[in-house]
Amino acid sequence: MSKIAAIVGRPNVGKSTLFNRLTESRKAIVNEESGVTRDRHYGKATWNGVDFSVVDTGGFVENSDDVFESEINRQVKLAISEADVILFMVDVTTGIHELDKAVAAMLRRVTKKVILVVNKVDNNKRLLEAAEFYGLGLGDYFPVSSVNGSGTGDLLDELVKHLPETPEEEGEDIPKVAVVGRPNVGKSSLANTLLGEERNIVTPVAGTTRDSVHSLYNKFNHRFLLIDTAGLRKKAKVDEDIEFYSILRSVRAIEESDLCLLLTDATRGFEAQDMSILGIIQKNNKGVIVLVNKWDLKGKDHTTAKQTEEEIRKKTAPFIDYPIVFISAITKQRIHKVPELISNVYENRSRKISTSKLNEVMLDIIGKTPPPSTKGKHITIKYVTQLPAEYPVFAFFCNLPQYIREPYKRFIENKLRENFRLTGVPVRIFFRKK
Repeated sequence: MSKIAAIVGRPNVGKSTLFNRLTESRKAIVNEESGVTRDRHYGKATWNGVDFSVVDTGGFVENSDDVFESEINRQVKLAISEADVILFMVDVTTGIHELDKAVAAMLRRVTKKVILVVNKVDNNKRLLEAAEFYGLGLGDYFPVSSVNGSGTGDLLDELVKHLPETPEEEGEDIPKVAVVGRPNVGKSSLANTLLGEERNIVTPVAGTTRDSVHSLYNKFNHRFLLIDTAGLRKKAKVDEDIEFYSILRSVRAIEESDLCLLLTDATRGFEAQDMSILGIIQKNNKGVIVLVNKWDLKGKDHTTAKQTEEEIRKKTAPFIDYPIVFISAITKQRIHKVPELISNVYENRSRKISTSKLNEVMLDIIGKTPPPSTKGKHITIKYVTQLPAEYPVFAFFCNLPQYIREPYKRFIENKLRENFRLTGVPVRIFFRKK
């Protein structure tokens, strides 16, 4: 189950600085996906062995009379509805601002954990001044300096205490498949088309989180859980909010899944938000199948599919080894291919390759094309093994791992893909000292 902490507050209190610090805490593997919308960030953080996502809700416009109604209300509500813990950030140097009071009034009514964070507390005088924020009626606060990091350890200790526990996995081990994509791309139509052919075979399975619908697909010798995030975005009325909402929905669904059906719109092409969502899928190490929907609406000749496929892979390079299917959720065109592909990609992601087979194949390839020598130093790779993980991770042991460059890593990844059927899944490669 994914866990999300959202940072809310008015502009210039230091939300983005705190976001950057949290997502880099303890040298966590950081995935910062900026540009998902104009001013929001989504990142991954780790503290005391707990992994969670952090959302920076961006600044609020201050120069209009109804700013509270139009901006803060909307963004804070979005953050509240999606997050498990809310970090409400204020600035000790300005004291309590009218907008702080407005946000606090809203947060006092929510049932979720709200942590008041007083920023820019970097000396004893400011530490005393921070006591003013008891006046917001939100109880104790955490004084921090997001610039130099002081106080963030105590803040993180408190934050992770209030994240939901990850339940033990129960029941059979079947693929969990998330349907993700931009708003209005046809996610619910696809889910209904997949599930709706023989309604009596469909058993709704209780959702493991409050905001995604899990349905069991059990037909034609294929069984998987479909996590549908569609149809839940209507709460948001404004385009930018819808986009923010859909990204948050996607984040949750992606983190819960084993693989994702990334739905794109044939009439619009592969756009920036599609790239953002694919980036989140990759960084979470999930399998992916790209489905180009509304293919029936696109004007085309015999070369269009090939050209479209080439354009998509060019945009996503160097990751190009994944299935692309041209479908129509409405007319059911090629929908029958999807369950089979889900089985294949799930199998590829779970694939375990014996150490003897890996060494037999890869050491022969490396012998014929060794890593180029750097600074006159000759690099020798002695041994390779697959590391225990839910997705394919390989360790290559060599004398000078620090001299192996990115192009050679890509060469090795391509050879692994060619020889061991890893289509549709991210592959991680580490070079370690023997």
